Amino acid sequence: MKERVIFLKQFGSSALTVGVDFAHARIESLRIGGTERLCGRVPLFRLRLRNRAGEATVLSATDAASVRETEDGAIYGGFPGELEALSVRVSLGEEQDGVAWRVAVDPGSAQYFVEWVDFPAVNLPPLAENNTKGDGGAVLIPYNEGALVTDLERREQSSFRYTEPEYPSMGSYFLFPNMVSSQMMAYLWEDAGLYVGAHDPRRGVKGLDFYGEGEGVTLRLRLFCGVAFGETFSTDYPILWAATEGRWESAAERYRAWFEGALPTGVRKLRENESLPEWYADNPLVVSYPVRGKHDMDEMVPNRYYPYVNALPELDEIRRATDSRLLVLLMHWEGTAPWAPPYVWPPFGGTEAFQEFGEQLHRRGDLLGVYCSGFGFTEQSNLIASYNCRADYEARGLERGMCAAPDGEVWISKICTGQRSGYDICPASEVGRAILDEAYAPLFENGLDYVQILDQNHGGGQYFCYSREHGHPPAPGPWMTEKMQEMLSDWNRKAGKTLFGCESAAAEPFIGNLLFSDNRFELNYRMGRPVPLYAYLYHEYVRNFMGNQVSCPFRCPEEDTLRYRLAYAFSAGDCMTLVLRHDGELLSHWGQKDFSYAPDREKTLRLIANLTRFYREQAKPYLLDGRMIPTLPTECGSVTYESSMGAVTLPRLLLSAWESPDGSRAQLLVNPEDDAVTCQVDGTPVTVPPLSAILQFII
Repeated sequence: MKERVIFLKQFGSSALTVGVDFAHARIESLRIGGTERLCGRVPLFRLRLRNRAGEATVLSATDAASVRETEDGAIYGGFPGELEALSVRVSLGEEQDGVAWRVAVDPGSAQYFVEWVDFPAVNLPPLAENNTKGDGGAVLIPYNEGALVTDLERREQSSFRYTEPEYPSMGSYFLFPNMVSSQMMAYLWEDAGLYVGAHDPRRGVKGLDFYGEGEGVTLRLRLFCGVAFGETFSTDYPILWAATEGRWESAAERYRAWFEGALPTGVRKLRENESLPEWYADNPLVVSYPVRGKHDMDEMVPNRYYPYVNALPELDEIRRATDSRLLVLLMHWEGTAPWAPPYVWPPFGGTEAFQEFGEQLHRRGDLLGVYCSGFGFTEQSNLIASYNCRADYEARGLERGMCAAPDGEVWISKICTGQRSGYDICPASEVGRAILDEAYAPLFENGLDYVQILDQNHGGGQYFCYSREHGHPPAPGPWMTEKMQEMLSDWNRKAGKTLFGCESAAAEPFIGNLLFSDNRFELNYRMGRPVPLYAYLYHEYVRNFMGNQVSCPFRCPEEDTLRYRLAYAFSAGDCMTLVLRHDGELLSHWGQKDFSYAPDREKTLRLIANLTRFYREQAKPYLLDGRMIPTLPTECGSVTYESSMGAVTLPRLLLSAWESPDGSRAQLLVNPEDDAVTCQVDGTPVTVPPLSAILQFII
């Protein structure tokens, strides 16, 4: 290949300056606040194309033999083999006090489509805890509500290590709109930050992730194109880089400003949402338990909570002790087989007994909800051997509604394989949509207050499908978001006041459809530190609950961390959750199998009672539909817990700060310990009573 002439262009302002060597298709300089932040030089883009046989070809910017400079970027061509006609146009300009990237890819042949583009790639210093030079920072990632990651080695040893999203889907992929709830991430140093935001009003499918490359860490924004064979993919939105302060809230504010100017369809502030049921404002305590078995992989025989009304005395006691309205959220209630979607109705034991239980709860002022298991099609339950749908699957030709691989084959699902074996339904197909409508229609007609209808569909997104028979493009892309919004909106209309939710908090485009979801922030302790990024961005528009805390990494048989996690959820504006075990004791989290230990029941219920009264009497204007703001400088000491990933050191108090709809501002300090804690707030000593919270007004 001929020697290229370097043409280096500078973009940005004094706050953020990007220098690009378009000839070699790489970033040569990234200066924020006058300091060079770049670590290594990596190709500016990578992309994957597929041919009509479903075979993939991966190329990068360095594979281009020709580069033609343009006024605002370059056009790359001369790629090898059959893709010689492929062209990639990259442009960069100054927008919104930052720099805005755009890309367009023309496959140059009707025999190929563009599956995804990684763009723009930047390599930054090793994270703080892996950095010997002292110039490392943290990655802010909107994964499962939000996390700060400072140790790449810890992350790679966890179950949330870097993984390339592929078919068939996994729920844990770092995908938007799935477990990644927002189209942004940031790299944060102590003195500054780099904000990376895809300001895409269609909310198309994207992978937001980071991984070790060379001596540094590469931020990867993967754009799933969802285009047809021969069709050009182009971003009709900017991918914005901007300088921020070194705190995560600064990056969040940047994205929130864009979000509020481009709200998804159907998203309204809670105080303007007349479709909400009256209980939404009550801060109900979620109480969850199975009616069969002890845990997910147990023998599915009825336990002490069946018949359903058997649970009423226990629930009455919890209501009295916590002074709370209860939302009873049942597991293993399905009349088919637990966690074996999509067919769940009628309930185990019959509709009459189930409805009697719901009526008894409603007479007490309480609420009834159920877990469902999303878009899987169960061929064989692994929990109840007699449950098998193979004959029906074949007789009705239901394979036509399943997510397919690039070659058109339908593979066995990777979701919850311990509980079931089957396939992933494509709701964008006519057959798939009909299956789901048929299966879930009874839930819309039976007076339930809440249905976690998309458990396993993290964030409310669907799974990858490459079918060419369903009427959608042959690869993941924006059509997935649009089809989900369409189906969920139809279900909302049919369900009336019944609220829907998903596993993990609802991703941004589905907030208006999934208004109460299972926000499992505890998972982020496996790779870093949870931060309430989700609440910071969206709390005025949606509330969630703490979830059943499955896969909690803390070593619960040795340490009681339940009160700490309850305090975290409450301070983030989420409703608290208790999980009951088969013998009536509390579980530290769902999935716990060591029953020799239980959290301190009396202290846990007292904390919930205190926080519930505090919500009603003082904090409701902030925690119901307030706007999260940065906390005041607070020194409160630390506490260390052991986890499956090693020791985790955390602040003793849980803090959050809010602005209410009337403009008043306050900071909450929550103490989950059974001793008073004295801290310094902006230099002033403040004492928080045990198992309680206080409110400080901010002037």
